[in-house]
Amino acid sequence: MNALTILSDGKWLPASSGETLEMIDPSDGREFARIARGTAVDIARAVNSARRAFEGHWSKVPGVERGRFLAKIAESIRVHAEELASLEARDTGKPLKQARVDVTVAARYFEFYAGAADKIHGEALPFLPEYQVIAIREPYGVTGHIIPWNYPLQMGARTMAATLAAGNTLVLKPAEEACLSIVRLAEIALAAGLPPDVLNLVTGLGEEAGAALAAHPDIDHVSFTGSPEVGTLVQQAAAKRNAGCTMELGGKSPQIVFADADVDAAVPIIVNAITQNAGQTCSAGSRLLIERRAYDSVVGAVVELFTKLRVGPALADLDCGPLISATQKKRVEGFLAKAAEDGIPALARAAFANDLPAGGFYVAPTLYGPVPQSNRLASEEVFGPVLSAIPFTDEAEAIRIGNATAYGLTAGVWTENGGRQLRVAKGLKCGQVFINNYGAGGGVELPFGGMKRSGYGREKGMEALQHLTTLKTIVVKHG
Repeated sequence: MNALTILSDGKWLPASSGETLEMIDPSDGREFARIARGTAVDIARAVNSARRAFEGHWSKVPGVERGRFLAKIAESIRVHAEELASLEARDTGKPLKQARVDVTVAARYFEFYAGAADKIHGEALPFLPEYQVIAIREPYGVTGHIIPWNYPLQMGARTMAATLAAGNTLVLKPAEEACLSIVRLAEIALAAGLPPDVLNLVTGLGEEAGAALAAHPDIDHVSFTGSPEVGTLVQQAAAKRNAGCTMELGGKSPQIVFADADVDAAVPIIVNAITQNAGQTCSAGSRLLIERRAYDSVVGAVVELFTKLRVGPALADLDCGPLISATQKKRVEGFLAKAAEDGIPALARAAFANDLPAGGFYVAPTLYGPVPQSNRLASEEVFGPVLSAIPFTDEAEAIRIGNATAYGLTAGVWTENGGRQLRVAKGLKCGQVFINNYGAGGGVELPFGGMKRSGYGREKGMEALQHLTTLKTIVVKHG
């Protein structure tokens, strides 16, 4: 029987080719479901559905009504919270408690943008006396969204809710490694009353369905989260028709700890920022920069906490789950092998739970240090639970090291010195800086995006609506 995971015109369909893809449980390496292997044919059908919806009715729906649809979806997510969390945990391998947080954040995205949908304001512009000029924001039309496997529910919710609030219709292409929670969310959205052709979804391989979505001539704007390499391909495809893009392309984020920091408060957050989702997070705090005079004490506290961590299956609900796939495990283990070859000391490793399933994709969270700035652990995105400790001497060196990668997504600064907090925050070239905290519990209201190789454009908060609409200037001469 064909997997019905393609949504077009409000109908759940198999791939036009009839082909399917297996879904693998990262906790044991076994197949547990199948999805449709959508191709360019299925993408074209979904885009046509979205275009008809936009031109036919959605573009005429006022913001307040769009917001009401989103509010109903938020309520439905909460009703189905445990079901969604269990599905997200099994699909991605993350512990159940982390998946429950993802569900809460997903509901919050719909709730936030429900309230924002009728608040997309234009402005009156001063001009010559005999003119009246206004600038208004309008939706692009049909937007395409390619989301990754690490947070399918959260990222699917944030991109769906924001683009619908802005008045667009959409085609969503989730990652083939983990997408069942977002498929279920789409079912929930339709059941909550969302017009059936407004939201369209195509499962399949990135090089097939994803590439076709980025290149489709009737997609007005593309949103992509993933690697810089694939992001470049998406941008090239969109550039051929001069379509706009929002790109979120990863990071190598520093946690900068000064000697006056509250270490007891900082260390649990620092450890969580690299072990959450097994380190498979674009904003993972993967570099731990420590002022030299506090290096030993801070590293000692991190080592102590690392040794208490336990790694196991998603539904065992321990501190850290498996990586997403055998491919990802091999990649991360390559970093570990190279670190050993380079003589980088491994200061601490988490422990595996008893009776781990033999086929699971497990890698123990590992702390290395001191890591030379020239080593790849200090500059390349591992996308696994690997933390690199790097000493620094003073504020200027902390900023220099913090900026010494191609990425610029997030950063954490830990100090009680108010002046230093702002100096360092302003000196770091990244999209978000957290001072004496990190992550802000999903930060639905907070604009999110990067600088340098981490991409451009912003998601989350009201700022996302600016990037999902286009500005029109109307000039009236009245005498």
